[in-house]
Amino acid sequence: MCAGVAGAGYLYVTDPHQPGHLLPQCPFRYVTGLLCPACGGTRMVYDLMHGHLGRAWLDNRALLLASPLALALLGTWMVHGLRGRRWRPRLAPWAQALVLLGAVAWAVARNLVH
Repeated sequence: MCAGVAGAGYLYVTDPHQPGHLLPQCPFRYVTGLLCPACGGTRMVYDLMHGHLGRAWLDNRALLLASPLALALLGTWMVHGLRGRRWRPRLAPWAQALVLLGAVAWAVARNLVH
């Protein structure tokens, strides 16, 4: 938890849109030169932390739209953990395939436009 708070604090004061920071580069983009489905996620979170919803939208639309679901899952996991219970969400195989297909389609679409 401390590492997460420290990382969020560093991100808050470090603009990932500018060069010269210690934020990691996307390994997929580094190797291929292409955008992965999550590319722009760090910039999106930075923009959200500073109240720039429009800029966050431009950084990664799909990730921004999925964020409320991810936060709900994180919240549920935390509540169960604080109560001493283990929680593992289960996703049906067809739903897993749908998520994977959506991520691949998003990666292809954004690389065609980019």
